[in-house]
Amino acid sequence: MKGAVGFIGVFLSFLSEVVGSQHSFACGNVSHSCSGYCSFCEDIYGKPTMDCLSTLLEFICLPHFNDSMKSLSMTDWCVWDKVSSLYSTFSLCSEEISDCLIIPWPNSLVETMFVNIHSEYFIKCPTEEFSDPPPAIVFALVITPICLIPVMVSLVVLKTKNGDGTS
Repeated sequence: MKGAVGFIGVFLSFLSEVVGSQHSFACGNVSHSCSGYCSFCEDIYGKPTMDCLSTLLEFICLPHFNDSMKSLSMTDWCVWDKVSSLYSTFSLCSEEISDCLIIPWPNSLVETMFVNIHSEYFIKCPTEEFSDPPPAIVFALVITPICLIPVMVSLVVLKTKNGDGTS
């Protein structure tokens, strides 16, 4: 437990570095947030890697999303209007960090995180599945063309006859 707390302290100290620090590797734009992400990856992993991205997403994006989802009731998890902003915030957070580290987004790590989120929060949400219509509607849709065929044939025959009634 002490190791985890120490790691988080070191992690947060790297994120609060000033913008002016230079890096020996290619990293994203030089905004304040990118500087912190890049410094963290350089100091812990040597350069921006998928492992570094995973750590950043787990300690920055996921906790906010998880806390926000847990503040909602379980029935609200299936109401898109209530979770769409949380979902979008997580998506933007993961995209921003990936962009800072010049790691393509989406990527397999982000896709795995979204699958995990869906399996944890949205697995019990009802889905709209297609089902057969009631039998009365099926009968009406089937019988209508069957009844129209003789009528249409009769009209064609009447219209193609000569004026004297013989064909």
